Amino acid sequence: MPIPTPSPTPAEEDGPRLKAEDQAKVDAFLQRGVNSVERKPFRPFRLLLVLVAIVMGLSLFSQLLARWAGVY
Repeated sequence: MPIPTPSPTPAEEDGPRLKAEDQAKVDAFLQRGVNSVERKPFRPFRLLLVLVAIVMGLSLFSQLLARWAGVY
């Protein structure tokens, strides 16, 4: 008994998903405004280091504030 194969979905079919004029509009939109600015690559490790430094700084500040207020 053969296993039936599913029919292809629209995303799997060959051929363009947009008409030529619609694709031209999308390409033009992506080339202007916010999308046209070249950005540096995202560095998640640097973000993690900055967040750790901020949390440590705030923790030290809160410890100093607690000692100054006489909590500790």
